[in-house]
Amino acid sequence: ETLRAQGDLAGARKLQEETLAIRRRLLGSEHLHTATSMSNLASTLQDQGDLVKARKMLEEALAIQRRVLGPEHHHTLASMSSLANIVADQGDLAGARKLQEGVIAICRRVQGPEHPDTLASIGNLTNTSLAQGDLAGARTLYEEMLAIKRRVLGPEHPDTLTSINNL
Repeated sequence: ETLRAQGDLAGARKLQEETLAIRRRLLGSEHLHTATSMSNLASTLQDQGDLVKARKMLEEALAIQRRVLGPEHHHTLASMSSLANIVADQGDLAGARKLQEGVIAICRRVQGPEHPDTLASIGNLTNTSLAQGDLAGARTLYEEMLAIKRRVLGPEHPDTLTSINNL
């Protein structure tokens, strides 16, 4: 992750591919550490603009997480959110929206409507709504987030102020 953060995507990718190959050999294709390596590599591939490979890699990791952890685990939800970002980057905003709505529904049910992951998921859907030109839908989502942040964080918290600005 350090190489990736420093912008050495080729170096990061090389090491991530090596790690994934070793984990597949030693731990097997269904191990969570293998799925983690796949997710990390998918992020680097996305940063490099290789969205087709990134999506395929992340879809494989997500399938493992769903089988091993279940569909409501926070790692599974994080991968669903990441996949939605890749799908959106590929121009499939309707596909991204469907994934994001699924994440929000699970987050609301499992983690609660005020959980930071729920709010982050709503924020992702808001961005997709804006990209689709659904200004009324985006406004409704921003208003929902703002009401929660005012109640939970207070009216002067930086996250609350960001939501006010976005609205």
